[in-house]
Amino acid sequence: MKVVFLTLLCGLVGAAQETPAEIDPSKIPGEWHTIYAAADNKDKIVEGGPLRNYYRRIECIDDCEYLSITFYLKDDGTCLLLTEVAKRKEGYVYVIEFDGTNALEVIHVSESMLVTYVENYDGERITKMTEGLAKGTSFTQEELQKYQQLNSERGVPNENIQNVIGTDKAPGKMCKGSEKDEAVLDHSGDLWLIHEEVECWVHLNGCEVRGETE
Repeated sequence: MKVVFLTLLCGLVGAAQETPAEIDPSKIPGEWHTIYAAADNKDKIVEGGPLRNYYRRIECIDDCEYLSITFYLKDDGTCLLLTEVAKRKEGYVYVIEFDGTNALEVIHVSESMLVTYVENYDGERITKMTEGLAKGTSFTQEELQKYQQLNSERGVPNENIQNVIGTDKAPGKMCKGSEKDEAVLDHSGDLWLIHEEVECWVHLNGCEVRGETE
């Protein structure tokens, strides 16, 4: 498994060196939402798939030597709030352990859009995928075209693009419960409830959110 992933990582690092993306690291940190995802193995990113993530925040640590990524993952009706730390290997290629081992590269970032390219090795096969993130809850037509172009450049089929934001029912903002039974609306208009004792969000339609909130 290590040999396979090292080969994968070396290939990704080599590709990044050959066609380096013009990345402004100051634009990476912030609040982000997953708008689209695409993969050559579509089963990984369909609703309920292990790599269908709902981003909330990216933070740079030590001048982006590490990326702290906060996101939601749906698991059998439960929204899990997770924070994973990815270590940089070369350029803007990072390694992160999640549902296997992943080489993650930031391939585009602007004031309102960020795109990652990921090669995931789950012990059996390598999945190539991209995630298109936005500061808001949608892409402009130009941003969508840019995302599709990046997919084509990386060999990720555009016909496998998933509209992730359309199923994003997790809270738009994260905070600890401070007022008992305080009702709030997330960015999609869904109603959530903050429970003071357990300090978590609970979706009134039945999707319980677990994990640390802030």
